[in-house]
Amino acid sequence: MNTLDRHLADEYASWFRCLADGTRLLVLNVVANAPAPITVGEIVDAVGKSQSTVSRHLQVLADDGFVILEVDGIRTYVRVNDACMTALPDAAAQIMGQQAPVPTLR
Repeated sequence: MNTLDRHLADEYASWFRCLADGTRLLVLNVVANAPAPITVGEIVDAVGKSQSTVSRHLQVLADDGFVILEVDGIRTYVRVNDACMTALPDAAAQIMGQQAPVPTLR
């Protein structure tokens, strides 16, 4: 039996809360589909939301480890944390009792 410990359960709950917002998913999708790190301005243009809204959602995504923010002068570049490509599906499998614990995103 592959039961979760409390720490992992809380970590996974945080991930799923992070993803429980449509705008945040749109932002993550734009970043994930970019061929290279993308600027906040490019994300704003792609999702049609204000810069402050996009920045707020990016900070939430970064806090939970889904994206990595890289400041370069006056620009911030955003890229997907490659670890989430396997950690998120593995976490879902573990929650459903299908596999052993997975590493965290942070």
